[in-house]
Amino acid sequence: MDFKKYITNIIAGVTELDEENISSLLEVPPDEKMGDYAFPCFTLAKVMRKAPPLIAKELSEKIGSDDVVDRTEAVGGYLNFFLNRASFIASVVGAAREAGEAWGASDMGNGKTVLVEYSSPNIAKPFHIGHLFSTAVGNSLARIYKRLGYNVVSLNHLGDWGTQFGKLICAYYRWGDKEVIEKDPINEILKVYVKFHEEAEKDPALEDEARGYFKRLEEGDAEVTALWQYFRDVSLPEFKRIYDMLGVSFDSYNGEAFYSDKMDEVVEMLDAKGLLTESDGARVVDLSDLNIPPCIILKSDGATIYATRDIAAALYRHRTYNFYKNIYVVGTPQSLHFRQIFEVMKRAGWEWSEGCEFVGFGLVKFPGKAMSTRRGDVVFLEDVLNEAVEKTRAIVEENDNVRDNKDEVARKIGVGAILYTFLKNSREKDIIFSWDSMLDFEGESGPYCQYGYARGRSILRRAEGIDYSDPDFSLAVSDEAYSLVKQINSFSDAVKDAADKNEPFYVNRYVTNLVKSFNKFYNSNPIMKEGTDAETQKARLAIVDAATVVIRAALGLLGIETVETM
Repeated sequence: MDFKKYITNIIAGVTELDEENISSLLEVPPDEKMGDYAFPCFTLAKVMRKAPPLIAKELSEKIGSDDVVDRTEAVGGYLNFFLNRASFIASVVGAAREAGEAWGASDMGNGKTVLVEYSSPNIAKPFHIGHLFSTAVGNSLARIYKRLGYNVVSLNHLGDWGTQFGKLICAYYRWGDKEVIEKDPINEILKVYVKFHEEAEKDPALEDEARGYFKRLEEGDAEVTALWQYFRDVSLPEFKRIYDMLGVSFDSYNGEAFYSDKMDEVVEMLDAKGLLTESDGARVVDLSDLNIPPCIILKSDGATIYATRDIAAALYRHRTYNFYKNIYVVGTPQSLHFRQIFEVMKRAGWEWSEGCEFVGFGLVKFPGKAMSTRRGDVVFLEDVLNEAVEKTRAIVEENDNVRDNKDEVARKIGVGAILYTFLKNSREKDIIFSWDSMLDFEGESGPYCQYGYARGRSILRRAEGIDYSDPDFSLAVSDEAYSLVKQINSFSDAVKDAADKNEPFYVNRYVTNLVKSFNKFYNSNPIMKEGTDAETQKARLAIVDAATVVIRAALGLLGIETVETM
């Protein structure tokens, strides 16, 4: 049942306000002692020509109570509604258990396609810890939009084009050894890439040589194209291994190179619209009226740039998917770039570009360490994931509760701990990497939430054989039970908030609070303890069952797997 809508209808029946207005005014009091919903009567003061406290009192007398609303109270200018707790618990727990994994789902996105571009590493370079931010946020958003009924297409816009490949090709011809590279492709390719930048500092002419190689690549030179293809081919299996560890998959790996034959059309279209001007030999779109730099479409040597390729990609996606939203999960330093290309598309008259959204995220910081692939100072993501699993395995080994599948349990907890950390705060906030807080089983962490689920499943295993399919929930009405079920009921709101703001941390915060409420419930309400009344036990078991279903579903939206024992 939609309790907010139910109360909205009640108020509409005793006032002249429309339901939309009432719904926007309804509040959830900060303290449960003040009720479950509160309606401010100040809006009615002018219409009814009475003081808000008198209006609240009058409405309270008219409404009375029923099976859903236990009572109303007039407090100051507010009309507070107190739900019938037994009825509320029965309705929510019953619906959650029936819905199962679909609890909190919606069909609001039916018929609409949402594209989520995320991860997007550069080929021939290692997958470092910074890439996880985009991967974690994007994967979570894709799951969240799917839960709301949207047709979601996950895109991995690989960095497989640009002048960096001219540098890499140059470096390979000068210092590469294919036999050595075959043994450890990504790391060995990184070494020659780093060497290029070291040598270019001594001999700047190398930069011109690299630009020449990229020009040959753009022109389709067979030899350099074959080498570029080799770099791409050896990179994808490396990336896929990381994605498998994270439980991430993509519908498309079309990178920048895919759009290399689609950029001439973009240039022609922008030129036909009269948007292109010349600046120092380059062709640009002037954006000085917005007080931002011009958007370069063609460089002075005629080569394309990121902007050209991103505009071509957006046009292709519109034609291919007719998207409702085209979301780019990219680091916040790229915000100006996306502001520029979105403005260019708007000036081109492409109304569909309004659906393009930039979703920025912060930096990953290691105390005392800066990352740069040019210098070879990187923190490999695979190393971090493996270390998380190893550290978790050491903890699991000391736990007698986990007897089987210790490797699998360690993997799920270790990887889950990292994902939780990257999604626990607003995505634009920088992350300070800390193993202690990440693997804390007591504080706000992935292991803490996974343990809450495992604890609930343990209780249900102990209750095997007890039929709690149709309990009397009036026997389980406690403050802790009510608070927990209110949390269960608010799952769909958290999912919608996360989608509205493209912020997975709303779901992260939700599941953390849900587990906290669950812990208070089972610590204060005996379930399997000897002497517990049998009928009361059944009602509490049903609440535990519903809670575990929702914890699992919420963690799933973050890409975090659950474990049955911890």
